[in-house]
Amino acid sequence: MRRKTLLFCLPLLFTGSVLAENLDYQLEQVLVMSRHNLRAPLANNGGVLVQSTPQTWPQWDTPGGYLTTKGGVLEVYMGHYFNAWLKQVGVLPAEGCPANESVYIYANSLQRTVATAQFFSNGAFPGCDISIHHQNKMGEMDPTFNPIITDSSDAFNQQALSAMNTTLASLKLDASYKQLAQIIDYPNSPACKVDMQCDLASGLNQMSAIPGKEPGVSGPLRVGNSLVDAFMLQYYEGFPMKDVAWGKIMTPYQWQQLAKLKDGYQDSLFTSPVVAQNVAKPLLTYINSALISERKANSPKLTLLVGHDSNIASLLSAMKFKPYHLPHQYEKTPIGGKLVFQRWHDNRVDRDLLKIEYVYQSIEQLRNAIPLTLNHPPQRVIMVLEGCPVNEEGFCAWSDFEKTMKDIL
Repeated sequence: MRRKTLLFCLPLLFTGSVLAENLDYQLEQVLVMSRHNLRAPLANNGGVLVQSTPQTWPQWDTPGGYLTTKGGVLEVYMGHYFNAWLKQVGVLPAEGCPANESVYIYANSLQRTVATAQFFSNGAFPGCDISIHHQNKMGEMDPTFNPIITDSSDAFNQQALSAMNTTLASLKLDASYKQLAQIIDYPNSPACKVDMQCDLASGLNQMSAIPGKEPGVSGPLRVGNSLVDAFMLQYYEGFPMKDVAWGKIMTPYQWQQLAKLKDGYQDSLFTSPVVAQNVAKPLLTYINSALISERKANSPKLTLLVGHDSNIASLLSAMKFKPYHLPHQYEKTPIGGKLVFQRWHDNRVDRDLLKIEYVYQSIEQLRNAIPLTLNHPPQRVIMVLEGCPVNEEGFCAWSDFEKTMKDIL
């Protein structure tokens, strides 16, 4: 059965481009790799936040690292949107609940990831009995989502540290550190007065690649990431602007400069190819199994995986995605953002095609908790794999995707 799928969804799938309708493509399978939605800062109000500024931090109602109530609302909106889109293109039934085996939701076993999965399901499948799969023991990382170093050899350690330091050295962060130091009044902070290290930009960053642990860094990059993360979460949560970084962030340019510290943290730790291929392998293996090696006729039509920005950052590098830009966002792996793998079938020539998109909420949609609909969708950006060249509509041959995954694994 042919459906006029692309005709209806073109305004959602493509920005600033007009494409011919295609009556021959049918969407058959979707796998979504999602970051959890809005949480309270991981550092919360202690430790590095207190030591880095003389200012008093505003209080959160939610424990550090937990999904906030607003984060739940935002994820329900994302679920609403996916429900409407997947019904429109015929992946979900127009009425009623999807068949149990047609949807599979799997989350890392932390509160913010499991709660994100639950809220997405509530938005996408209201009143339906959809199981959320996760490890029984909450609070411990699931091996599939745990981006830890698994190679214990000295040779790998040296390669990893060299690659991480090379990535860090390539970043231009002096202006970002200067901007941050002004906002937090770093010269008057406890860290400056006690440790006598009062210039963030000149501080020493020490990388680590310890087997069994996530790649790590100590020093100003870690401090900067924690502080900017807290500011962005305040903004998204809807704190009054006088309480977001004490009212000192007033322009998009400031946000862009600060976001370089968060992106630089992710890039340095998780995106050098040698590190990314190691820490992302469990997730790569799972995705390959779901989409290629163990796919069957009765495989789920929709698979949702809920993890973290480190999962997406390392996955994008390990799979060799080409550089990308997310309009209306400051972060490269934004809160609640989703990497959406789509298997389409071209009925005209009887072949499968791949499309990958980043689906995410803009800074305005997050800050103002704007409901998402087909008429007011989230942002959608076509992503491109190096080994899978796309046509003007963003499709590449599924056979190229299979070869790319085989080469990676």
